[in-house]
Amino acid sequence: MLFDLDGTLADTAPDLGGALNRTRVEDGLAPLPLAQLRPVTSQGVRGLLREGYGLHPNDARYARLAERVLCHYAQNICVDTALFANMDKLLNELDAIGIKWGIVTNKHTRFAIPLLAALGLTPRAATIVCGDTTAKAKPAPDPLLHAARETGVTPAECVYLGDDERDIIAAKAAGIPAIAVRWGYIGSDKPIDEWSADYIIDDPLDLMNLISWTR
Repeated sequence: MLFDLDGTLADTAPDLGGALNRTRVEDGLAPLPLAQLRPVTSQGVRGLLREGYGLHPNDARYARLAERVLCHYAQNICVDTALFANMDKLLNELDAIGIKWGIVTNKHTRFAIPLLAALGLTPRAATIVCGDTTAKAKPAPDPLLHAARETGVTPAECVYLGDDERDIIAAKAAGIPAIAVRWGYIGSDKPIDEWSADYIIDDPLDLMNLISWTR
């Protein structure tokens, strides 16, 4: 069982949005409401800078602003971040029935590992694959295939949960069944029902019903 991190496993939007807003305040700009930033959080600093400054990666100011946002984030990485409701119950259920689970995120190691340690998940996860673990990040299949190898299962024996269409694309390319989650940030212009996910669930505990149906 493999999980995306931001917007699927944990609600990281308050701290990521806070990092953007600290940067905006430094620049004499008003903070943006979290509700405006939440939908782009799964896209990381790229989405935040697009929303907060109207910038794209090829803009001249992008790299410097991105580093400033990320510095603020590193200093406040798990202040208001928390697992989504019922996610800890789901992980406990998976542990209890002996199903390995891991995390595949595009968040780089320098942020993902401290965050997961702060959430108490590092020793529990069978694998943690970050955005810089493999040569290509999602939507390429490489990180998911790497996670499957690390957990000692075939891609077809895995399941990947994500809140962004990129997660579903990566899973499909890896030959891994894909589950889209409605509780996440859903930062896409395309409705979640059109992502071609194998399943869509509304609550983490819905996964247990899927497991019982498919076993």
